[in-house]
Amino acid sequence: MPQQSPKPVVVAVGNDPVDSALEYAAAEALRDGCGLHVLHAVHVTPTGPQMVLLDFAEIEQIGHATLHAALERAQDLVGDRVPLTHALVRGPVVQSILEATEDARLVVLQRRDLTRMMRAVTRSVSSGVAAHAHVPVVSVPTGWSEANHNGGGQPVVTVGVDIPERCAPVLSVAAAAARSRGAVLHVLHTWWFPSVYDDIIMSRVENDAWADRAREEIQAVLDGLGDLVEGLTIEVEARHAHPADALLDAGRDSVLLVVGRHDPLVPVGSHLGPVARAVLREATCPVLLANPTHAHRVNPNPNHGSSSSAPEPYVTF
Repeated sequence: MPQQSPKPVVVAVGNDPVDSALEYAAAEALRDGCGLHVLHAVHVTPTGPQMVLLDFAEIEQIGHATLHAALERAQDLVGDRVPLTHALVRGPVVQSILEATEDARLVVLQRRDLTRMMRAVTRSVSSGVAAHAHVPVVSVPTGWSEANHNGGGQPVVTVGVDIPERCAPVLSVAAAAARSRGAVLHVLHTWWFPSVYDDIIMSRVENDAWADRAREEIQAVLDGLGDLVEGLTIEVEARHAHPADALLDAGRDSVLLVVGRHDPLVPVGSHLGPVARAVLREATCPVLLANPTHAHRVNPNPNHGSSSSAPEPYVTF
């Protein structure tokens, strides 16, 4: 029986320049020794007054030109070292990308720099895909380049973990990313209560005790990963801080942020969670959203496992 080809890295390109996403996707395909698939979605249904000026043939022509330009750039990046394929799909952009990438190894998109006003009136393709995809998704900020963000030293991959005993899947993904880049693996765990409770509940002594316990639990999970983390330089950080702020700070010195996602349990709405959404929107480095797992489902009993009536801290990434 012939050996099956590895699943490709898929980079979804739009009408705006996507050099950063193409660079990331090409590097990932070369690291993994798999194919690179360039995808462009054309939404042929009129979405505004300006669309009446274009007919279907013109929209198709623009789509093919966009795809061809991205394909030429991808060819420059990978040459003949990995298979390079492409496709033009038609339909609503987010849904078309989701359907075309069901069997992808990884989906890479470029995040546009939108003002707060533009975010309020337009849909983000990267957030839409990230919220509903059942495969890992990477959002790459416009202007990012791995060569320019390494700083000349050993690169750092930062992974945000929430409850230590359920973080093994996300840690595994982050460890693989760190190994492929020869990077330090920075494991970050934070906790934060709503401000009305925060000063009352957490004294300095309690913060120190919580940090020590969290580091021990995370280390136990890392030890259980065996060969996945063997030989890696790993730094475990646990501290009292708002999760999104802590991750964004860490991202300034990282080549990649890795976070988990909630299960996409319902057909509509976002499943990213507030921290993942904030990191996707504002991170200065690429953000890898690992596969959603059952571990990220919300516990229907908020007091389960706790005899305290205090509110649960916000630790979910």
